[in-house]
Amino acid sequence: MSIRTQRRRFAKIATALTILAGVAAAHAATPDAARIAQIGNGRGAAPCSACHGAHGGGQDAAGYPRLAGLNKAYLLKQLDAFASGSRANPVMQPNAKALSVAEREAMAAYYSAMPVPASAQHRDAKPVADDDPGAQLAQWGRWSEKVPACVQCHGPHGVGVGVSFPPLAGQPANYLVAQLKAWKQGTRKNDPLQLMQHVTSKLSEQDMRHVAAWFAAQPINARGETP
Repeated sequence: MSIRTQRRRFAKIATALTILAGVAAAHAATPDAARIAQIGNGRGAAPCSACHGAHGGGQDAAGYPRLAGLNKAYLLKQLDAFASGSRANPVMQPNAKALSVAEREAMAAYYSAMPVPASAQHRDAKPVADDDPGAQLAQWGRWSEKVPACVQCHGPHGVGVGVSFPPLAGQPANYLVAQLKAWKQGTRKNDPLQLMQHVTSKLSEQDMRHVAAWFAAQPINARGETP
């Protein structure tokens, strides 16, 4: 074997080893979202499933929201907001801060790709009549007080629109009420143009409970869409 041939062979081997090392490093650097969801990250972030359920469906009674099937960019925005403090919550803030930027991105992608479990598609919510005050607020607003209809931004039946207007349909009523109160009290303030702060300033607690009940009763399918 000539020296030139040996050099070429060594060069090919070196190139292959470099590529393999890069792939291995990239794989090692990619957070295991499924593992974090089930057991945490070992650095202070608790397992997401403890509150949001094994399949991301949330918990009605406790008011923990569904994460499965939500918009990836929206989920990442909320995790970043918890980490920065622009969205306050005594449980989520320390957990989001304990996640690295890469881990937050991985968790957002993980839950966004997850199908909505059957338990969250038809929650145990009582049907709400169209003449109910919550239905009226959700679908037509209260223009005498400059309160727009919720569906104008969140889409028909609250199916959600893009990053800024998340799905409300099928979310636990307790969670929705808690968020409306947070907007009103100023502990959540990561909305575009402070729109939600303005809207909630016009709502009573009874209004909030009515509109939350209406959205909680809206059915969704495995993709998080209204049928």
